[in-house]
Amino acid sequence: MDAKYEALFTPWKVGNVEIKNRIVMCPMGGTSLFGWFELTGCGFDKEAAKLFLERANNNVGLIIPGIAPLRDTFWGKWLWQNPKMFEELKVFMDEIHKTGAKLFIQLTAGMGRSWAITELVGPLHKNKVTRALLKPILDTSHELASPSAQPARWAPDIICPEMTVEQIHEIIEAFAKTAKLCKDAGVDGVEVHAVHEGYLLDQFAIEFFNKRTDEYGGSFENRYRFAAEVVKAIKEACGDDFPVSLRYSVESKLKGFAKGIVPGDDAPEMGRAMEESEKAAKYLQDAGYDMLNADNGTYDSWYWAHPPMYMPQNCNLEDVAHIKNFVDIPVVCAGRMEPDVAAEAIAAGKIDGMGVARQFLADPEWITKLIEDRLEDIRPCICCHSGCFNFSSSKGHYNTQDLKDTMGLARCAINAETMQSKKHYIAPAKKGKHIAIIGGGIGGMEAAIVCAKRGHTVTLYEKNDELGGVFIAAAAPSFKEKDRDLIAWYRREITKYPAIEVKLNCEVKNIEDCKADEIIIATGAKANRIPVKGVENTIQAVDFLLGKHEVGENVTIIGGGLTGCEIAYELYLQGKKPTIVEMQDDLITTPGICLANTSFLRDFFEANKVPVYLETGVLAIEDDGVTVKDKNGVEMKIAADDVILSVGYKPQPIAHDEKNKHIHVIGDANKVGNLRTVIWGAWDTCMKL
Repeated sequence: MDAKYEALFTPWKVGNVEIKNRIVMCPMGGTSLFGWFELTGCGFDKEAAKLFLERANNNVGLIIPGIAPLRDTFWGKWLWQNPKMFEELKVFMDEIHKTGAKLFIQLTAGMGRSWAITELVGPLHKNKVTRALLKPILDTSHELASPSAQPARWAPDIICPEMTVEQIHEIIEAFAKTAKLCKDAGVDGVEVHAVHEGYLLDQFAIEFFNKRTDEYGGSFENRYRFAAEVVKAIKEACGDDFPVSLRYSVESKLKGFAKGIVPGDDAPEMGRAMEESEKAAKYLQDAGYDMLNADNGTYDSWYWAHPPMYMPQNCNLEDVAHIKNFVDIPVVCAGRMEPDVAAEAIAAGKIDGMGVARQFLADPEWITKLIEDRLEDIRPCICCHSGCFNFSSSKGHYNTQDLKDTMGLARCAINAETMQSKKHYIAPAKKGKHIAIIGGGIGGMEAAIVCAKRGHTVTLYEKNDELGGVFIAAAAPSFKEKDRDLIAWYRREITKYPAIEVKLNCEVKNIEDCKADEIIIATGAKANRIPVKGVENTIQAVDFLLGKHEVGENVTIIGGGLTGCEIAYELYLQGKKPTIVEMQDDLITTPGICLANTSFLRDFFEANKVPVYLETGVLAIEDDGVTVKDKNGVEMKIAADDVILSVGYKPQPIAHDEKNKHIHVIGDANKVGNLRTVIWGAWDTCMKL
């Protein structure tokens, strides 16, 4: 192992519990050991248990599973009322401890205004009759209960009810009872969720959200009383030597309702500013907390707690390192943390632990590979949130995530096996076949690897001189370094399988030329065009990303989807002056793209005054700009040196006999999607061959 990482592998203590190294697997939605979204009540989640045991066997020091609600979302049963759950937990903890890892259970008071109310549930809640009928199964008023009556984050037309003092006391009691059951099951500690990310306890702590006039609102002590009483109750039930960690947001980065402060924006902090955080951290430590598991943000500035690729690496380190100066307990920092930077910060005493979450989904063995100096073998997390947490929203819409996705968080777009071991797994083929794959993009490469692992021989045809397909263009922007790492990972991974023959500069024009038992078409998609005068003078998004065209200072992007917005962001970073023209009423309206990602781009454009014309159509494209018409029928001319066209794609499969059962079309060649649909689709096909 490179000496620069040594500080990561030194022991440390949280309370009296010694942890073998400084790497903390942070909690993620969908990884609760007590189940997630269970319609029949919580049940010990064997899939999550398998996930954690595999990571524990690969050298993680401390594991903190995803939030365990104290009260079932469905049927309203309290977690402490399910003793069988903790019997199964005890057996699991014995297995975890054999690996040398430690594990804390994260417990949550709830989400309050941050509850991700969906398009399905929203109308049911708004109707008094259906809300009452639904209450025994799903008590939406309880889920939305907040410190004060206020709009829900995901549904601003729904007002959250104010939580009663009786409910607060009931939650405090539930924390204590549940923590005691965790301790008796052999769990090493618990984490309170928390004064973090704008969840319920954080809403009580933040004056912007808390307008109460009783003992839980108003003064600093009153606002932090709920969190303080929780840890005191846990300590009373479990003893002072039982560690209690606190998930903690140093700063809220809150600009206003559903508005965050992006890096570089000097807007005033409307939530917890650093001055209050310095006081709060010490106050919470003195109340009894033994560790701060820290980052930044709320659901209004979600990109600080769930950093997309647009956020800087190690984005929370400076703030978290600062807050450590005000406490004596260990402080962990999370948020796009890089091992070398974390090791340096730990060695300097700036933080005590490195918090990592979604990299564990992308590659369960990444710590082992780091120890063995195999960094190039680590499959990188690309911060897309497409598989793990694609809660999405746009103007006029609640959480538009598909219900099936909501029921299965913590999966991974680029690792199809993560949390899907019953669906995606490698089983030896009954009969080895020769598989021809046409197209060497991500889908083609993934298909080749899966087929080779199953015992097939593969010939992979790629018309260009390198593998990667359209993802090469997608990975081109300066902020897509992890995407470029992923392409490099695939190219190296392909070479590990002698059964895969790669033929570059080999375009297949006639599918009958492929002599194989099975043929997979992975030829991707082609860009759409719009029937507008002058469209021939535009630059296609892919061509711009590949550097085929230089652009001037003023650039208009037609299309405000994800690609168009990323191009505008890249142009701004280059010092250009982008303008976005979009026909929809918001940017990035496609479901399945995480709000953490989309809200960053929306907030960034607003903070930096990037012109965005919504509900606006293009009439003509001239040499000096674009003529458009807005929703009121008003025409205007937008001056532009260049115009980039980014209006989506359509499948481009090679001609084939659709009735031939030995020909399979995957990825964008079948249906335009994203990296997740491409990779998971490759598995769905190749597992059947």
